[in-house]
Amino acid sequence: MNKIVPVRVRERLQEIQYSLIQEWIINRGSQPLNLSHNSAMVFAPHQDDETFGCGGMIALKRQQEIPVHVVFITDGQSGVNNLTNKNNTIQVRKQEAVKALEVLGVDNSYTHFLDKQDGALQKLTAEQKQLTIAQIVELLKLYQPQEVYVPYRLDCHPDHEATFDLVILAIKESQLQVKLLQYPIWVFWDKPFFQVFKAPEVKRAYRLSIASVKDKKSRAIAAYPSQLEFLCSGFIKRFFGNNEIFFPIDI
Repeated sequence: MNKIVPVRVRERLQEIQYSLIQEWIINRGSQPLNLSHNSAMVFAPHQDDETFGCGGMIALKRQQEIPVHVVFITDGQSGVNNLTNKNNTIQVRKQEAVKALEVLGVDNSYTHFLDKQDGALQKLTAEQKQLTIAQIVELLKLYQPQEVYVPYRLDCHPDHEATFDLVILAIKESQLQVKLLQYPIWVFWDKPFFQVFKAPEVKRAYRLSIASVKDKKSRAIAAYPSQLEFLCSGFIKRFFGNNEIFFPIDI
């Protein structure tokens, strides 16, 4: 019992911080983002990041039949605590991703899995890194998205930050002109107040109203039971709001 209490206290403090930062950005520190008719490609390190961070945006675009491709970088093998077989874990997470994206309106043919080892993106060899960049370049050139969504560059998770770096390098190599937007997942939860607000892009934050598709996003999140079992409830509930936050970045 003594070991459980500090964890709960820490999670409660993190929840309070997350709530305060998010509410400040939405109500005071951001400008509204109007949904564009641009085609989009979302890069997610793991199966669920796309829905937590961009689910509302995806649903809004798909309601208007705007093309949205979703690319999962890792296989998600480390994300299910109660499955010991890694192959089973990978299949469970892929099935959940397909179901969640179907709720959001994304067809299977617009869903792509690169199957890199979960938790190892920052440890890729030079050859593996170049292969991954080449795969991303191929997708960018094939589908020519006008907008690209990536995890926040300092998102407090090595796979998230590595995904940002890989996609940036691929965009530069592809020579595509795209609008690039970052979506935060862990940064408000893990970084102290002063570190969050010190980042220059936070001062240029956008908020996208997703009130009209909030139910769809909630149902898509529910399609990830393997993740909801072990993620902190205070962390999860911050993604059920009426707005999504994005940070622009120039490349």
